[in-house]
This record gives sequence, C-alpha cells and structure tokens, in this order.
Amino acid sequence: MTVTIKLDATLEERLRQRAAGSGRSTSEVVRAALQAYLDAPDEAPVRSPFDLGADLFGRHRGPADLAAGRKAALADAWGARHARRGR
Repeated sequence: MTVTIKLDATLEERLRQRAAGSGRSTSEVVRAALQAYLDAPDEAPVRSPFDLGADLFGRHRGPADLAAGRKAALADAWGARHARRGR
C-alpha cells in the first residue's frame, strides 16, 4: 500500500538525515516510527493528584489531631524524658 504524507521542509530534512545516518530508506524509517506509534498503548487520561493517591488516603492510622496537638505531644514527650533524667 502506498500512502502519501505532507511534511514541512524541516521535518523532511530531519527524516532524510536520520535515514541516511542509519543506512535505511526514508520509507523504512517512517514504517518503523509508525509501527512504534501503533504498538504503544493509548495515553491514559490525565488524573488529578487526589485520584493518583486515592488508594493511599486513610491507609495509615494515627492521632486525628496530630498537627493540632503537636506542641502538647512534644511537651509531654520532653517532660517525660526530663522526668526520667531527674531521678
């Protein structure tokens, strides 16, 4: 089957250079490129950051107020550590 394609001058020149550099005809290079394109899986739709991490959210458990109570938790930890030193 013969297919005709239109290329701008720059793309045509790049194709000719690549073909000549690899010792293949322009048709061989175009066939190989088309085969690689058709063999590649279709691009997946763009997913939001939430969708990408949805399987991770809620997976790990911890204090619900960890950020809000961080100063109190740190004070408790330091107080316990210093109490053990004071013995």
